[in-house]
Amino acid sequence: MATVSPPAAVPAGERGATRIADRVVAKIAAQAAREALRRESPRARTDAHATVTVHRREERQNFGEARVRIAVELGYPSDLGAQSRVVRSHVTERVQELANMAVPEVAVEVERLHSPQLDRTDRGRVR
Repeated sequence: MATVSPPAAVPAGERGATRIADRVVAKIAAQAAREALRRESPRARTDAHATVTVHRREERQNFGEARVRIAVELGYPSDLGAQSRVVRSHVTERVQELANMAVPEVAVEVERLHSPQLDRTDRGRVR
């Protein structure tokens, strides 16, 4: 009967690393943006999607670095700057927590403004 010897110990630097796919980071960022907008104004529409560019540093491949670009739809009238700051902060925090990636930059693009006055279905024809 052949005996199986235990595998030799591999140094930590040669074991490999977990790489988070760009689309996973994009989903985390989009969900975080929606969470932030819901917290800021619970009744508002929260259409947010993310475009993500991930930069990885050679010496820290297992962590990486994500530069995130988020496009959001915000209610109007509202404090657009404050909402953008909340989104930026929450996206940075959640990507760091869930993907263990540094997030040096989050660009928030206001893609569309949504006015509740335009949502009225009871308005008739204007003459």
